[in-house]
Amino acid sequence: MIPIPRRRALVVLAAGGLAVLTASCGAAQGPAAAGRPALAAVNPYGGDLAAEGEPRRGGTLRLGMTSEITSFDPTVYNGNVAATAVYDSLMRMTPGGGVEPYLAESMESRDGGTTWRMRLRAGVRFHDGTAFDANAVVVNVQRHIDTASSPAHAGASLITSMRAVDPLTVEFGLAQPMGEFATLFALPFTDGTLGMVVSPAALAKYGADIGRNPVGAGPFRFVEWVPDSKSVFARNDDYWQQGTPHLDGLEFRPLPDTESRYASIANGDVDVIFAGYNQELVRGLEDPNLEVYFGPGDGGEFLRYNFTKPPFDDRRMREAIIRSINLDALGASQYNGRLIPAKSLFGDSSPYHTQAATDAWPQFDPERAKQLIEDYRSSGGNPEFTFTTTNSRVAFAEFVQAQMAAVGITMETQFYDIAQFTSAIAQSGNFQLTTWVGEVNSTYPGVSRLLGTGGSGNHGKYSNPEVDRLLDQAVVTTDDAERTKLYQQVELLSGQDLAVAWFSRSYRSTITRREVNGMDRYQAGTMWYATTWLDR
Repeated sequence: MIPIPRRRALVVLAAGGLAVLTASCGAAQGPAAAGRPALAAVNPYGGDLAAEGEPRRGGTLRLGMTSEITSFDPTVYNGNVAATAVYDSLMRMTPGGGVEPYLAESMESRDGGTTWRMRLRAGVRFHDGTAFDANAVVVNVQRHIDTASSPAHAGASLITSMRAVDPLTVEFGLAQPMGEFATLFALPFTDGTLGMVVSPAALAKYGADIGRNPVGAGPFRFVEWVPDSKSVFARNDDYWQQGTPHLDGLEFRPLPDTESRYASIANGDVDVIFAGYNQELVRGLEDPNLEVYFGPGDGGEFLRYNFTKPPFDDRRMREAIIRSINLDALGASQYNGRLIPAKSLFGDSSPYHTQAATDAWPQFDPERAKQLIEDYRSSGGNPEFTFTTTNSRVAFAEFVQAQMAAVGITMETQFYDIAQFTSAIAQSGNFQLTTWVGEVNSTYPGVSRLLGTGGSGNHGKYSNPEVDRLLDQAVVTTDDAERTKLYQQVELLSGQDLAVAWFSRSYRSTITRREVNGMDRYQAGTMWYATTWLDR
């Protein structure tokens, strides 16, 4: 029998900075503004529940989201932070780096990773009173197999057979051994997961409208959704974890404007915000009335090249961009002097990171950038380009524009609202150079999506057959040491190719009022609500 593979939760660690909070997380250094400490990981996986005292029962938690919900259907790609109120996950990623059963009771393979059996907990019911059983899992996984646009389709399509062995046991057959199969049932809703299960009775009742009428087995049941206003949920009194949830209900409000969102948490209009930007994080850390949950993680913010269009189909121009941008100046002008620089796929303390990857990354060198640009011009290329991003990144674009002017490049700019940018620009490949945030919640499928040929997050169409081969091997192996070496090679090769231009780790955080307790989250922001309570 092979165990569920150990998988490291990807956190950037360094000495110094703010206090180390758990054995597996610590400070992540960045250029500090005068009189300010470097940014550091702080409670990246939630609070210390045991130290917070006896939870109080009651109250409604008000949460501010960065965007409106698109759908509660797990087969529809969207950044729904409320989904985990309705759906529990069959498996969970742990702070220590593992994958463990959650709504499932166990998951194991006895033949080296080709056949997997999942045992479900007994007595669990959906919000509509129907049984949460093996058939429900089969029905839901089949939906991802049948839906090519599902964010979990790629993983689901690896399954060649699936059956309910008995009411509480599901067996999955794969075409080849896969050491990381259990991870597919532990991913966040926003990444695409096989682990969040909709009531088959509700699927039959609502059909294509299931995305607006979610029925799961999570700690809260859906009440109403008023678009552009609020989504409301009430306690599930039949929840499988006795004694929880503690809250009477949840109310999610879309607050897409960054300043308005922060003002709402600062003045107490909401109790929680899902923050996405440096300015929210920095102000939250300095406000004594607020608590911050943050881990910079791996991946992060980067400039994305379009490999199918000039000038960035040429490596000389990709290198010239990186050598033209002064990260110290970027941090001072755009990140409150508290940029956490990124120059590789993985952070310095990740086991997947190597010094070779650091050494291979181009350093700030505007004179070398000018040489590369002139060499490109001499070969018949035109180095001028358009930089496309969102309306919230105008100042950032102006900074990049000034850096390009300093090395002799005229850069035009285009700005779009976030919804149009995501669909019509980024996902459509309708750009030459753009911005993106790509945290790595887990190496699989996160790295494959970002760097693999045809990956759902590989909007720039980067492709290296050797990288693809290494990624495929990393999925198959059941040997942790071998997997680590494979991802180290992926980091080095993709860095040498300059697949993207890394510049900062992520600033995605959760910020709460002091009276919010029982916080439980994934490092990249997914929040779980069963243990949350209000001390008021």
